[in-house]
Formats: sequence, structure tokens, C-alpha cells
Amino acid sequence: MTRIKTDLCIIGGGSGGLSIAAGAVQMGADVVLLEGHKMGGDCLNDGCVPSKALLSEGKRVKAGQTVDFGAAKDHVADVIATIEPHDSVERFEGLGVKVIREYGRFISPTEVQAGDTVIEARRFVIATGSGPLVPPIDGIEDVTVHTNETIFELRDRPEHLLIIGGGPIGMEMAQAHRRLGCKVTVIEEAKALGKDDPDLASIVLEKLREEGIEIIEGAQAESITRNGDEITVRTGKGDITGSHLLMAVGRKVNVEGLDLDKAGIDWGRNGVEVDDRLRSTSNRRVYAVGDVAGGLQFTHVAGYHAGVVIRSALLGLPSRQKTGHIPWTTYTDPELAQVGLTEAQARKVHGDKLVVAEAEFAGNDRAVAEGRTTGRIKVMVVKGRPVGASIVGPMAGEMIAMWAMAIANNLKMSAISNTVLPYPTFSEINKRAAGAYFSPKLFESRTVKRVVRFVQRWLP
Repeated sequence: MTRIKTDLCIIGGGSGGLSIAAGAVQMGADVVLLEGHKMGGDCLNDGCVPSKALLSEGKRVKAGQTVDFGAAKDHVADVIATIEPHDSVERFEGLGVKVIREYGRFISPTEVQAGDTVIEARRFVIATGSGPLVPPIDGIEDVTVHTNETIFELRDRPEHLLIIGGGPIGMEMAQAHRRLGCKVTVIEEAKALGKDDPDLASIVLEKLREEGIEIIEGAQAESITRNGDEITVRTGKGDITGSHLLMAVGRKVNVEGLDLDKAGIDWGRNGVEVDDRLRSTSNRRVYAVGDVAGGLQFTHVAGYHAGVVIRSALLGLPSRQKTGHIPWTTYTDPELAQVGLTEAQARKVHGDKLVVAEAEFAGNDRAVAEGRTTGRIKVMVVKGRPVGASIVGPMAGEMIAMWAMAIANNLKMSAISNTVLPYPTFSEINKRAAGAYFSPKLFESRTVKRVVRFVQRWLP
């Protein structure tokens, strides 16, 4: 048995773990990184990267190219292979990180074992992420169930893809596969895209239905059966039969096998119990980041958590996580993006103090020029500052960045309206929304009109 002493031991080589490893070692810390599966984690291998690559192939098909399902999957593999070196063992060993390709498990509050190596560390970071949740539906063990970890490996085009789950993953995969020539049915027990603004989500859902995707809401999957090559999902709204099944109902955190109890680490269904510094509430040597920290499950959140931990664990600074400035995007066409509070959430919190500023994509010259005018923005404003923004439309994921910056830095709406943007760009829609906030104050105010008349009367 080999023993190692180090400053920092990181369990998990996904986005959060790799970001901390790279930052810590370059700042002078001794770092050991444990990864028993694939470097780069879910995002690179099974999530963000392959899903966006497949969506891009769907957009090319929509533009008039011939459908070639195998070639689309080749593109996905090529994209992963292109990005892989950035997350590779070789790169991190080149930075000075000791990488051990084994799963880690705690054997004491100060030690982790990985294979035949025991690592004693001053600080530990749990960055093991999450995996797809497959609920115990009656009969599910009798059929092949695809998740985001296997769907990208399919080489033959599904004739009829059944997707259980109408969240971002389900809707993205629905549109990608529909555009690649599959018949697609989405089964959602509640409301599709239910975490987003319902007015804007309805625009996305209408578009998907126009493309031929069947979306059945309020339909819980009660049982699943196989008859030859056919899979039937029984719901309260009837039976739905297809050729392939994709499960996209959510995620479960990866804590099994870590033996957290041996380290005195409190954890639950949502992950490791941490404070706002992402430090374990029961073992102060341990931090958790990303999905396993029990909050929002996005790759960029894991990256953000990495910065919090580096400042706290390595520099001893009072760094704490926040969530109100975290954006997210569903990469359908049109895209659906959100940061901060939705309109409903803002009304509940701020009541009559809330002002909602809106703008339509149809009033934007770039959108008109490209023939992509379906879209809308809402900005939730309280006392002159944005507290949330919701955008549906082309480039929504890019446009939300301006509002994420504004909320993160507590900027006023005037910071947006004062910004000069290149013409013609979609970003001007953000400025139009800011203008919509100020317009009533300027153009409908009797005081402003009296001041203007006075100044015009006396100016030389």
C-alpha cells in the first residue's frame, strides 16, 4: 500500500474538480486528483458537449442537408475528441497535478483510499457530480432504457423515440432527434419546461409541436412493456408506443461508494451538506462542489464553485456562494434563457415594487434581416435594478450574459441603457428592454414635459 501526503485531494475529474486542480497547483499547492472513470466528467462525455454537438447537426439538417444519423454521431464523437486534450491526464500532470485513475473512498476523516494508494490531505474536495435518474417504473427492467450516458452511442436512427421527461435535456434531445428524422413523443408528468417562465416556455413548446414533436403533459408513466421491437409506456392519458426509450426525468448525485460516513460527512438525497462556503457542515476539512453540493446542477455552477473553494480553502478569504446571479439556457431552437427571478417569483417576493420591462424580437433589425423574429424578453426590475431576466429567441443564451453581469454586479438599468452596442445585433434587444423600462418615466411624465417646455422657452 502506497501512502501520499498532500495539501489538497480532489475526488472527481469533471468541470469543478479540474478547475480547482488547475487553479490550486498553479498557485503552489500540492494536489492529488482522483478519477476512476472519464476525465472531463459528464459535461464533456455525456452532457453539454455531445448534446450541443447533436443539436448543431439537427440545425444543419433543417437548413437543407440530407439526414445521415451515423454522420451526426461521428460529429459528436469528433467534437468530444477535439476538446478531450484540455481535460486530459497528460495536461494536468503537465501542470504538476498527481492524477490517480482510481475511484476514491474515505477510510477516515483525514484519509481517502484510491486503489492501492492512501492519500492523507489537509483539505478534500468532493466533485463527483451526478448521474441520470432512472425511476423504478413497473416493467422498466424488461426494456432497454437510454439515458444521456448512452443515447449518443446509438448509430442507427430510432424510428420512434419516446422521451420520459420534459425538462431541458428531454426537450433538447426531442428536437435534435426530430430534425435528424426520428418520430418523437415526449411524456411529461407535469408541465414541460416547467421551471421557466410559462409565457416564454410556451413559445418553445409551440415551435417544437410545429416541427412534429408530440408533447404529452400531465401524463405520468405508470408502467412499461415490450412487445418485440416495440416499447409501450402506459400513462393516465393512454398508451404510447415507440421503438426506443430515453429517460430524462432528472439527476441523482454520485455519493455511493464514497463511504462518507467513515469521514463523518453528513449527506442526504441532494448531496453533501455544506455551508455557504461549500464546506462540509460536519467535517471542516471537506468541501463539495458542483452537483454533489446540492444546488443548481449546471457545469458553469461547478466552475463558479471552484472559484469559491480556491479563495476559501487556499487563500483563507471569506468567499461564499450565491445563486441569484446564476444563468441557465435550454438550447432548443428558439433558445430559452433565465437568470435571477422569473416574473412569478419576482411578484411573490417584491409585490407592487416590481416593474416588468419587455421587448419583442420582431422589433430588432438583425432579427428581421435573418428572418428569426420569434422571441421575447422580460426583465424584472425593482428600484431601478434588474432582479431577473427571461429570454426566448435566437441567441438567448448569449443575450442573457448581459443580465447575468448586471445582476452579479448590482448594476442599475441605466448601465444597460447607456451601453452603446454595434448595429445590427440581437444584443440590442436587451437595450430595447432597458428603454422600455425608462420610456414611461420620460415620455409619460408631466414633470418631464414641463421641464422640456421650460428649457426650450429659455434656451438661446
